[in-house]
Amino acid sequence: MSRRWSTLVDRALEASVVGSFTKIGSSLRAQGEEWADPEHLVGRRVVITGATSGIGLAAALRMARLGAHVHLVGRNPQKLRNAEHQVAAVSEGDVHSHLCDFSRCHDTRALAAELRLSDFRIDVLVHNAGALLSDFTLTSEGVETTVATHLLNPYLLTEALLASGTLASTGRVITMSSGGMYTQRANVDALEMTATGYSGSVAYARAKRAQTLLSQYWTRRYGSTGRGFHVVHPGWVDTPGVDDGLPLFSKVMGPLLRSPDQGADTLVWLAGQADGEPASGQFWHDRHPRSLYRVANTRLSPDQEVECGNAIATWCDRKIAAVFAAK
Repeated sequence: MSRRWSTLVDRALEASVVGSFTKIGSSLRAQGEEWADPEHLVGRRVVITGATSGIGLAAALRMARLGAHVHLVGRNPQKLRNAEHQVAAVSEGDVHSHLCDFSRCHDTRALAAELRLSDFRIDVLVHNAGALLSDFTLTSEGVETTVATHLLNPYLLTEALLASGTLASTGRVITMSSGGMYTQRANVDALEMTATGYSGSVAYARAKRAQTLLSQYWTRRYGSTGRGFHVVHPGWVDTPGVDDGLPLFSKVMGPLLRSPDQGADTLVWLAGQADGEPASGQFWHDRHPRSLYRVANTRLSPDQEVECGNAIATWCDRKIAAVFAAK
């Protein structure tokens, strides 16, 4: 397919939403644009949270086959062992596993220390751990679980690895987001929902929206060092998390949902680009940078995005300090 026609197909799919987010979009784009595996994963060291199933495991398997050294992070010991065995069976590099409940700041701080004490630098940090809950729950540290998993602990781990120099000078941080974020306007005051009027899907979407602005914040603060920060929307993917968190959606859309491997494609592609490429701070879907907005009343101006991103980082700093102060 010519570049002109593939561009037209991409635009038509993107406008349709359903065509873009389902396996239809992935298949048509992959064929029309002649997607190939990235060329620069050999020897890169990759840390993936939420790596025991779904998109995280699919990404780990693919990057291992392409020569990356893969570090799997998960909270269930048996699932983590199973994932390590699967990845090691196909790996062209070395494979490591790290037990960590990524909803807990104390666990995440211990993970950061463990990675810091190793004799390597991380080339790619993938924030993929997720939680889509039906009921309001607090972590053992007193933080609403969704925001703790999707925002607070990714911030803690990223900042810790940057401060210690464990993230390579040309390293990149890739955060797995969701199309659900399109429904929510960024609002720092509403980041952590309470039990009153709690909606798991809203809590999830708010955290995912905040991730996009946090990635821009990191780009402003650290982008000049040569590091890159990216957010990926994988489309609608058939994963255990979707089955558990959105059972009706999973049942209705089941035949059109992407496979975990299709959902992981852009993540893997970004992880394997040349140093310094592509430009940091963008929001990606199917190997293309996309707009942060689809709904008019969720839109922020560029100045508002900066202000909100800074406020999200400040909120994370204060929340983390409070967690550790409470012990």
